[in-house]
Amino acid sequence: MRLDKYLKISRLIKRRPIAKEIADSGRIKINSKIAKSSSVVKVDDLIEIAFGNKIVTVKITNIINSTKKEDASKTYELIKEIRNDL
Repeated sequence: MRLDKYLKISRLIKRRPIAKEIADSGRIKINSKIAKSSSVVKVDDLIEIAFGNKIVTVKITNIINSTKKEDASKTYELIKEIRNDL
């Protein structure tokens, strides 16, 4: 599945165009490599997302084509979240 679609379905990022913009600006890594929005993700990949003042790392546990809001968090496992509060 494409990275931007996975991020939207998992609700890590609420909208696909925003996921595409963040990925294409070099703020997302898959398995420690900078990823584009069209990069393919699979189960057990580690995704690192650099939001404004925090970095979130998750492990993909499930890939499905669509999901309900309450099931979205079952598609990944939070590995770590680092805040850069200045």
